[in-house]
Amino acid sequence: MNLADHVDDDPESVNKNRDILSAALNIKQPVWLQQVHGINVVDSRTAAHHCKADAVFTNRVGEVCNVLTADCLPLLFCNKQGTVVAAAHAGWRGLAEGVIESTVDAMQHKNQDIMVWLGPAIGPDCFEVGHDVFKAFVNKDKSAIKAFTKTDNEHYLADIYYLARLKLNRLGIEQIYGGGLCTFSDEKKFYSFRRNPVTGRMASMIWIEDETINNPDN
Repeated sequence: MNLADHVDDDPESVNKNRDILSAALNIKQPVWLQQVHGINVVDSRTAAHHCKADAVFTNRVGEVCNVLTADCLPLLFCNKQGTVVAAAHAGWRGLAEGVIESTVDAMQHKNQDIMVWLGPAIGPDCFEVGHDVFKAFVNKDKSAIKAFTKTDNEHYLADIYYLARLKLNRLGIEQIYGGGLCTFSDEKKFYSFRRNPVTGRMASMIWIEDETINNPDN
């Protein structure tokens, strides 16, 4: 069930897997982004397949927002009213540079009304990084130091979930769910690029399923 077409898998198999997923969820095919570890956010209405972006949002019923991961952090966003949703792919570079902030800004909604789910990512006991990653976060926000545990003079264990929550809290977003999973250590459930560089990708998706969701009285 690999869903990525950039990992040297058979293209026909990838397309078949995507069709299986869409049929199982009763959704139309989402836009499959070309993720580049950046902060670009696109509107699902105007996004083309393979456009370079790491987040997508929509306010239209049935438009599926989707990102692919295999250790990086997927985030799914929605507002309380159910009128706008978004999905973001956050590797450490995108997270440090502001993909979360860009996604929230693109949603154009009160931050206090936004809810976020943190999907499966590499856990804090397995995500070893260098001093460059440490500096990328701590130089911008001293509080980020709590996300790092030093292992030697050059390396740290990093908690990507903590870093994401810190950024969301800075934006005034407090309704944060998910987190706590580890793609690296749970081989039965998840793909992991760090565990196996030749591997597939998983999809995290969100969409507005029905017009009635837009009614706050429901």
